[in-house]
Amino acid sequence: MNHKPFRWVDFLRRVAIIAVPVALQNLLTTTGSMVDTMMIASLGQTEVGAVGLCAQFSSLMFSGYWGFVGGGMLFFSQYWGAKDDDGINRSYGLTLTCMLTVGVLFGSFAVFFPEQVMRLYTDKTAIQAVGTEYLRIVGFAYPLMVFSMAMACLLRCTDKVRIPLYGSVVSVAANIFLNWVLIFGHLGLPAMGVRGAALATVIAQCAGIVTVLFLARLSGHPYLTAVSRHFRWSRTFTAAYLKKCFPIIMNEVLIGIGNMVINIVLGRQPEEAIAALAVFRTLEGLIIGFFAGFSNASSVLVGTEVGAGHPDTAYARAWRLVYLCQGFIGGISLVLLALHTPILSLMGMEGESFRIAFGFMAVYAAAAFIRMGNWTHNDTFRAAGDATFGTVLEIVFMWAAVIPAVWLTGMVWGVPTLVVFTCCYIDEPVRYVLMQIHLYRGTWIRPVTPEGKAAMVGWSPKKARAGE
Repeated sequence: MNHKPFRWVDFLRRVAIIAVPVALQNLLTTTGSMVDTMMIASLGQTEVGAVGLCAQFSSLMFSGYWGFVGGGMLFFSQYWGAKDDDGINRSYGLTLTCMLTVGVLFGSFAVFFPEQVMRLYTDKTAIQAVGTEYLRIVGFAYPLMVFSMAMACLLRCTDKVRIPLYGSVVSVAANIFLNWVLIFGHLGLPAMGVRGAALATVIAQCAGIVTVLFLARLSGHPYLTAVSRHFRWSRTFTAAYLKKCFPIIMNEVLIGIGNMVINIVLGRQPEEAIAALAVFRTLEGLIIGFFAGFSNASSVLVGTEVGAGHPDTAYARAWRLVYLCQGFIGGISLVLLALHTPILSLMGMEGESFRIAFGFMAVYAAAAFIRMGNWTHNDTFRAAGDATFGTVLEIVFMWAAVIPAVWLTGMVWGVPTLVVFTCCYIDEPVRYVLMQIHLYRGTWIRPVTPEGKAAMVGWSPKKARAGE
């Protein structure tokens, strides 16, 4: 076998082409969320806490559909590498159908049963009342969010990463402007408070979707609008798709339920802690936004090579993506920590809420470096066809270690909120070591395309390492 030296310049260029637009898109979204939080903070800490807990319900929805995102990107990237247009179209149609089913289900709960949702997340009646008003309206945005995410995943996997970015620019700009108008009652409209924030979210999501569809059509993208080709599923294809998606779905659902349990515990902390948590989640979105760039880069750059039949290149890229992500996320975390005073002050934190929010940031700055490494490992494995290893590991550690620790400290022993929060990350170092061992072994490369399967005959990670 003839090996070529790893081409760093080309690799970094490809990472930047995918990661930078995705990171910018998420940075825009997070900036919009920060502006939302600042506007809502002017209404009071009860409103901030209520909207923050509503965001945890949308995070549960995220867990419900993210399994299909992971499975979809596996198929999109590998079929893109193999230049299989029909495979891409069928994968997108099936992914979209499954995702929208989840979005409509959660939207229905938010619109028709908001009181029950809020009672699940907190025992504070004032927060429940405000959250109910917000959920009844924002629930209409949930299917739109899911549709937007499905389109973005397909476009990113087929080298159209800028279109979702432009869609986010329009959506975030519309959201900020409409928040200003509807929350406070400018331009002759009545002041709607948190209901105005929810309505702004719905309208902004519509604006983003229209922008993406228009630009995709304008650019001649062959997949997004090829509706007649999206639903030609055979029984064999559907079975293969669901088989790959099932471990990811179980991972996301069980992790989502686990996070719901954690949020139930945190939602029964003092009101200052609930408000601080809402602000922290917004800042956490900034870290995750940058991580998402590397996540998409790993899915595309590794999955494409696996599908095209180049396991050596996929293996070499995987290592570098994990370490690049960790280094970058570590730097971003330190910057946020250094700027915590002006950031938290702008977002309405003061006194005890400020102290708790800073504690959350300090704990997370240490945890994010390892946590994002674990997530990048898992996304890399999934894109290469191994949806099981990271799934089993994450589920076992969450339910055997994290959930018991959080529940005991928060609901039984009544320890300070920061100790409860720290317990959310106690599993990360051990999982990281196990992820590194699995990455080294190379057994996570499991193609779904004929080209990829043929290339695996006689391949070993030892040979790949020898060629670097």
